[in-house]
Amino acid sequence: MNIGTNLEMVYNRIEKAAAVSGRKKEDIKLVAVTKTIDIEIIKQAAELGMTSIGENRVQEIMNKYPQLEKYPLEWHMIGHLQKNKVKYIVDKVKLIHSVDNIALAEEINRRALQKNIIADILVQINVSGEESKYGLHPDSFYGFLEKAGDFKNVHIRGLMTIAPYTDNPEEVRPVFAELKKIFEYAKDEKITGVDMDYLSMGMTGDFTVAIEEGANIVRIGTGLFGRRKQ
Repeated sequence: MNIGTNLEMVYNRIEKAAAVSGRKKEDIKLVAVTKTIDIEIIKQAAELGMTSIGENRVQEIMNKYPQLEKYPLEWHMIGHLQKNKVKYIVDKVKLIHSVDNIALAEEINRRALQKNIIADILVQINVSGEESKYGLHPDSFYGFLEKAGDFKNVHIRGLMTIAPYTDNPEEVRPVFAELKKIFEYAKDEKITGVDMDYLSMGMTGDFTVAIEEGANIVRIGTGLFGRRKQ
């Protein structure tokens, strides 16, 4: 595995996909998904210029964070987050991608207040309707914004979704296009406490299509580090 080569290949693909949507590669944030990835490999990626990493589990953030403090890394919580674990990571992560209910948003607000910080979050929406995936139903989204927008220590910065797995990324293009439509609508609403800055969608198998449809954050693990440990 050559992380440098993989990183270059991913950035080249990002650049081409960004051009399709009239943007530059610098407009797209690459979050390296480091779930189960060894510390030494993450260090190597950081030394090669990787600046943002995403973890699915709170415990892995807690284990890895002190070992990587000397690196200027942005930490992203991209997996399902339980309320009782918010307190451990609210002051460690730059962005929580996976907020999908008002009780979780309320707990993030409470813990952020205790730390005297503003927590940046994305709202996870289950566009595809898959029962196996977390996320708000699109019909519930606007009610969520109205409530969560009032929380003083939470700043809603955009949206996230996980598309269904498929060997043909063209099959999930409509999922990404639908989230982009919701994103633009929410931006036009100009709700207090809500800024639609980030659209986090696309992983190793479908990130180019996601970028073409408007994503400005992509979450890539296998494309950088190879198949991960189970």
